[in-house]
Amino acid sequence: DLLKGYVELTYDTNNNIGYRFFEELLYASPFYDEKHQSLALWLTHNDERPFVLSTPRLDEPEVVHLKIPFRSKAIDLLSRMKREAKPYEEIEAQFPLTEEQKPLFRSFFTEEAPAPYPKYTGDKIRMRYFGHACILLETKDISILVDPLISYYGYTSTVEHFSDYDLPETIDYVFITHNHQDHILFETLLPLRHKIKNLVVPRSGGGALQDPKLKLLFKALGFHQVLEMDEMETIQKHDCIMTGIPFTGEHSDLDIKAKLCYHVEIGNFSLLLVADSRILEARLYEHIRKIRGSVDVIFLGMECDGAPLSWLYGPLLPEELSKENDQSRRLSGSDCEKGMSLVNIFNPLEVYVYAMGQEPWCEFISSIKYTAASNPIIQSNKLIEECKAKGIVAERLFGEKEILYTKRINS
Repeated sequence: DLLKGYVELTYDTNNNIGYRFFEELLYASPFYDEKHQSLALWLTHNDERPFVLSTPRLDEPEVVHLKIPFRSKAIDLLSRMKREAKPYEEIEAQFPLTEEQKPLFRSFFTEEAPAPYPKYTGDKIRMRYFGHACILLETKDISILVDPLISYYGYTSTVEHFSDYDLPETIDYVFITHNHQDHILFETLLPLRHKIKNLVVPRSGGGALQDPKLKLLFKALGFHQVLEMDEMETIQKHDCIMTGIPFTGEHSDLDIKAKLCYHVEIGNFSLLLVADSRILEARLYEHIRKIRGSVDVIFLGMECDGAPLSWLYGPLLPEELSKENDQSRRLSGSDCEKGMSLVNIFNPLEVYVYAMGQEPWCEFISSIKYTAASNPIIQSNKLIEECKAKGIVAERLFGEKEILYTKRINS
């Protein structure tokens, strides 16, 4: 009875029973309860935290735990204060603080002004790697941030890295590749909300439990300018053309449509961000190359083992999987062979392996720890060697990296 009016029962053309949710109605129903949302604020001295999916957030002495919805404008006011000074009393009044919480909350603020962000004004394309799958692309005219998962500044780290301190005051476009917790992280996205002009998300099939509409999700969380993008659809600003590219595999073979790779073309420079896509059929990208041409730089995810299906999607399945099917349907990206098929098709000058989850600030959401004997390291090393043998610049990224580019010098 609870689901009446919220679902439609269906068949597909193979006469398999299915259903779809009316997601728009669910966000206006009692099932969407903002009382489950809260913020925990504390002074961090390192990137170490327990794994988030199995660790409850409890009240602790050095943590200000605030029961406020994620759409609250107070979050934007607080986030702006990293750069813009405001009277302390003004921000304190925006939050439901107890008298016991106020001294700790006050200790989070400083009267020391931060250095202003030096906007990029050069004549090149600047690419900055922030860790995992996060890339900041800048020209003098546009800024694009992909899959924000960003560390903090102000503490001693064993890994050199860009932080939230190194982001522009305004970000023209934030692109999301897919709906996994290492690519959509509200801890990063909510403090950036006031900076983002356009948040671009892949269009879902709509109404599927495993494939929720990301536009609805972000709208409910207070993001206003949210754009859905289809495969091979383009957005143009100045001389920059941004195209959604098919993203295959990686989602345990489930019918999930809310996933995109991205092609960015600026003048005669082109970039392909492949994220965790598993190149299941190379000819798909041969068709795409005929439309978009060769590229200068490829960012390729190579977490080629991946977790079993049940690790992320098990709670959504009506029946328990056999061990064989659970292990064979994994959340895996490309290995060397699949990655090199992409390299051979698009003829890049530079290839960067990324999205490997190795940085210490990723451990609380990925728990990945590789050694030299780990298959993703072996496979990515092999791809790098094969690229170098072809005269292609190749590297597996870790920590931070800045790449400056002018134009393609061969065809």
